[in-house]
Amino acid sequence: MAQRALARTVMIGCGGMARYHIQDMLRQQKTTQIRVVCEPSAAAYEATVAIFAEAGLEAPPNQPDLARLLHDYAGELDTAFIITPHAYHHDQATACLDAGIDVLLEKPMVITADEAESLIARRDASGRLLVVAFPGSLSPRIRRASQMLRSGELGAILNISGVVWQNWGPNTSGTWRQVPEIAGGGFLFDTGAHLLNTVTDLAGEAFTEVAAWFDNNGRPVETRGVVIGRLASGGMVTFNACGEAIPSCASDVRIFTEKAILYTGIWGEHLSVQYDGDTPPRAVRVPPSLGVWEQFLAVRSGKIANPCPPEVGLRMARLWDAIRASAAQGGAMVRAS
Repeated sequence: MAQRALARTVMIGCGGMARYHIQDMLRQQKTTQIRVVCEPSAAAYEATVAIFAEAGLEAPPNQPDLARLLHDYAGELDTAFIITPHAYHHDQATACLDAGIDVLLEKPMVITADEAESLIARRDASGRLLVVAFPGSLSPRIRRASQMLRSGELGAILNISGVVWQNWGPNTSGTWRQVPEIAGGGFLFDTGAHLLNTVTDLAGEAFTEVAAWFDNNGRPVETRGVVIGRLASGGMVTFNACGEAIPSCASDVRIFTEKAILYTGIWGEHLSVQYDGDTPPRAVRVPPSLGVWEQFLAVRSGKIANPCPPEVGLRMARLWDAIRASAAQGGAMVRAS
């Protein structure tokens, strides 16, 4: 059956990150119609209404009960964008897939490997599309970098250095992001999830062993972390995450290969390559992107293969399990599955 030209969408969650994405989606009205939202917070919904008003549009209605929403709008929704606290991702995505809706699911996909395997099974049983909203995996720059690395034109990967920093600790104090049972982790599992995922995408192979150290800085979850790992090919990787930095949010990723150095960021915000130390890095040109929603629709329409399926979420969950296990043992080396 041919897909509709207009994706009839439910936004599940209207917090700050969701409202950021809604602004991008409203610039894509030829392909997207936000029909309804699901948000329990009256304040978050009112802030969403203001975004629509500023754009000269009528805001969609809010139905805070997802089960009731899926019942009332049965057959009237094609897609869902889920941007809620991490602990809710599995059940909300399952409900949407079972309702016959294609899903773009905010990162990290789930908290545990068991949940990741469950979502893969639900994806398979429903026959619907599930894409994890990692900007890195969905970025044309990261996809291009991965192509360059897989093609062999740069030679084998020797080392990868990935760094992310933000004043995350003070910024998220008192929010759900520092409640372990809801967040599933701290800075390295939240903003740092982009670091773990993008570096692993670029590596293109499994980790065989990792060692990790965490520091909570007096908070309920880790806000600083360092991870070292070895790839199956022998390549060496470091992850450095500082969530107690000065007011900022930035990253740096460098991939050292036999023939070049690739420079990028965990969100795919830039990409350049350097072939000689006496020559500055040269920018790599890629098609422009309006963000994760545009890329999700490109996957849905068959224009590109899914670069971030739930198998990526499972990969992330398994890596996170190994990192946590090592950190709990004071940095002991842990075999990664």
